[in-house]
Amino acid sequence: MNLNNIHNVYFIGIGGIGMSALTRYFSAIGKVVSGYDKTKTEITDALENSGITIHFEDAVSCIKEQFLDVKRTLVVYTPAIPKEHSELNYFKDNGYHVIKRSEILGLITQNTFCLAVAGTHGKTTTTSILGHIMKVCNVPLTAFLGGISENYNSNLILNGDQVSVVEADEFDRSFLTLSPDIACITSMDADHLDIYGDASELIKSFEDFSKKIKPNGKLLVRNGLPLEGITYGIEDDSDYSVQNIKIENGVYVFDVKTPVTMLKQLQFSLPGRHNLSNALIALAMAVEYGVPTPELTKALASYKGVKRRFTYQIKTEKLVFIDDYAHHPEEINAVHQAVREMYPEDKVLAIFQPHLFSRTRDFGVEFAQSLSNFDELLLLDIYPARELPIQGISSQWLLDKISNPKKQLINKSNIIQKIKESNAKIILTIGAGDIGAEVQKIKKALVHEN
Repeated sequence: MNLNNIHNVYFIGIGGIGMSALTRYFSAIGKVVSGYDKTKTEITDALENSGITIHFEDAVSCIKEQFLDVKRTLVVYTPAIPKEHSELNYFKDNGYHVIKRSEILGLITQNTFCLAVAGTHGKTTTTSILGHIMKVCNVPLTAFLGGISENYNSNLILNGDQVSVVEADEFDRSFLTLSPDIACITSMDADHLDIYGDASELIKSFEDFSKKIKPNGKLLVRNGLPLEGITYGIEDDSDYSVQNIKIENGVYVFDVKTPVTMLKQLQFSLPGRHNLSNALIALAMAVEYGVPTPELTKALASYKGVKRRFTYQIKTEKLVFIDDYAHHPEEINAVHQAVREMYPEDKVLAIFQPHLFSRTRDFGVEFAQSLSNFDELLLLDIYPARELPIQGISSQWLLDKISNPKKQLINKSNIIQKIKESNAKIILTIGAGDIGAEVQKIKKALVHEN
């Protein structure tokens, strides 16, 4: 498909984080864009404020006439859209170009120098760091992010069209549509077992992805993963390794050993060893691309983060409120490590919303272990996302497995009341469901209280 021949792009599921980045991209290059989503959100509001027309009823009659031009319209949909969706089926049944989000990303990037970030954890933060440091160093790139960058208040960094920086998403094997020049794999922990069936199939998909790299391309892998490539790690013998870590005024100060030199006294402000690892691999990919290291080290220090990735909502002497997207036991462990490292003496209250019945079932023991580490826990009902309930799997089922006695099952309507009943200094909201919609309400209530 030649995208130059496409005049209109219609998005089904336009408010998704990946879809909205593509929407902004096509709008920026002069295409006419519109779309559907189920509910209004901050993202859809932002798109509408930029002049993009969105409707929230699944009805062909709501589609603007110009998007009914078969020859000039491309339809992009997200896998989260149900198969019975009437607009999607209309386009499929009437001969339109209809493709998944992952496929359009493959088309956009195939004529660029592509840097792709893969792994079950860390993709969004790593991609955001990489896009930021390369933009600051004036690389002519477009970066598609899976979250809203704090530096740009957007999930799209647009600084040219010669280089693309993308998340290589393992969900439904969509990363196999990419053919990157430089790629990294941050982790291969079991996840998405509702799609893959078992962990071995997930690992195989990462192996398949590693073979998609272009001839003479480069693969970087976290040290210890069962794949050949340039290695990176923390305080080890990797090709790229973080050394001499200190914390000064809440900021990491460290050195980086590269294959050819030692970079001294780098600074990075996101807490947690997992974020330090994300910063390292982003730096390594930029170095392998050819960005001069003195420029990179300055750029790294100016990185602010991604919304809902260890985002400080309140940070005072009396109270700290942090929000994070963590929805897998390993991600929760990483958040816990970061909190304890920064606030070793303070009580921590975690509010967690499980995401998917299948993930809760598959990692029930691991979730229980991770959540038991916090001083207090408030557990919300499972956010179903794309799933129907599974018999016997509930938040009460998970709560019963958690060893910490200071635990409660609560409703979203009671979050603020329960937080106020606690004397914890550190408040932490975690989860990938709609708990993110509660954050501003909590912040407002806590700011008013304090």
